Amino acid sequence: MSDLTLTPRALYEEVAEQLRQRIFRRELEPGNWIDELKIAEEFGISRTPLREALKVLAAEGLVTMKVRRGAYVTEMSEKDLRDVYHLLSLLESDAAGVVARQASAAQLQSLQELHTRLEQAVHDRERFFALNEQFHMLVLDLADNRWRSQVVSDLRKVMKLNRHNSLFKQGRMEDSLREHRTILAAITAHDAGAATQAMQRHFAQGLEAAT
Repeated sequence: MSDLTLTPRALYEEVAEQLRQRIFRRELEPGNWIDELKIAEEFGISRTPLREALKVLAAEGLVTMKVRRGAYVTEMSEKDLRDVYHLLSLLESDAAGVVARQASAAQLQSLQELHTRLEQAVHDRERFFALNEQFHMLVLDLADNRWRSQVVSDLRKVMKLNRHNSLFKQGRMEDSLREHRTILAAITAHDAGAATQAMQRHFAQGLEAAT
């Protein structure tokens, strides 16, 4: 029997998650410098784990670090947004095609159940936003390529820097739902080509609404 003891989550990882959520909630705005002394004092920590946390967020693209100046929350230009959507479209449309080809009945059921919850959340924007992301990540999980899933996860974090998210535009949630129905129908029919194209159209429409 192993006497290996699991260590608690590293302090800097906890700090990184706290800062990540503050960025997503817009408590730390894009372009704003991060006051290290203030945050370290607020968290009751030294600046060492805070700086390690900032390195994690910099690797994810959420903050930008400048030598001898500190770190600020990354700002998203229109080109940045288009570049992120382009990559997400390529990666997630490919994943949709894979799932359409190989998904089991149980996996299709899990997608259908999540989509049903998404339909029910159409009048709750924040819940809809969360379930929408869960649906996309479930497609990635079912496609079973951990490298693709990791890249998409990081890109989606950066995409959240764009507060004018397409889902918050008037009528966009209803349009997104229709696009999801088309994606799900293609996957359920095991039509890889249609699933790939439907996901590409979904991202194209999302980008149009976001810019």
